Amino acid sequence: MGGADRASCDAIIIDIRQTRRRVSYRERFTSCFTIIDFSLPITFIQSNYLIDYCPGSSRKMSTNGEIPEIILRTRSAASGVTGESVEPRQILQDEERAPDPSKSIPLPPNRQRLVDDIMALYACEPTIERVSRYAPACVYDDQFVYANDRYKMAAQWYGLPKLFPKSECMGLQIVRNDPTLIQWKYQQRWYFYGTSKTVEPYAFVSLVLDEATKDSDFPLVLYHKDQGNHKDYSHQGIGFWFKKVQADNVPKLMSNPEMELFKGDANAAKEAVKTYGSGTNAPKSEVA
Repeated sequence: MGGADRASCDAIIIDIRQTRRRVSYRERFTSCFTIIDFSLPITFIQSNYLIDYCPGSSRKMSTNGEIPEIILRTRSAASGVTGESVEPRQILQDEERAPDPSKSIPLPPNRQRLVDDIMALYACEPTIERVSRYAPACVYDDQFVYANDRYKMAAQWYGLPKLFPKSECMGLQIVRNDPTLIQWKYQQRWYFYGTSKTVEPYAFVSLVLDEATKDSDFPLVLYHKDQGNHKDYSHQGIGFWFKKVQADNVPKLMSNPEMELFKGDANAAKEAVKTYGSGTNAPKSEVA
């Protein structure tokens, strides 16, 4: 964050010991036969969100000194509608999957900041503010994960850097900006630990926004779907069972203090998962 931004927000670094608190811990997260140990600095910075959002600022603590205010405010601002009830469905043809940034639809500043924060999460850069972009009753749905609340979602984003040392966007095209729906095509380069090998898949993202916050400075995501091929998800069979088990159990394998700040969201409202047979009967997409 630049000096002007910092000054305009009157950012104040808070520390339980007056200036700064450094939390050191041993993280043991086993996945893909990799064990990562690290030490994480945590610095709390005062700012205002939802009412006066300040880009780049960090987190203001609540009056009880435990839960950052951004988490409490987003819990209060969310409508309470479940992610399951607003799932987007579409089939994207293979020839439509490559992004063309020159054709990207411009977004208003509040929505561009949202997309930037989501793509920073894909880049293995999770923060409390970025995870707070999701409503407590959100759903995240991709080829490998079905996470149906913000606590499970937090575990996925904080777990991603344990699996990939680096990830970067190679191209992004916004194709739709409706009142409660943002969609984009993108290509992401993923790096792996212990090898120079990378992969660069295409994907299609749909963000359904919470109606109660869609026009605010800090819109919240109710459903985040990431499709990696031409089919939509069936939510049935062994593949879905794996997605659900993975999302339900990753939080149990991690001991991340920032992730644990979202634990109260595990009690968010949920609905039964809708199933769709083969997943090939979804409406055909209208993106260019």
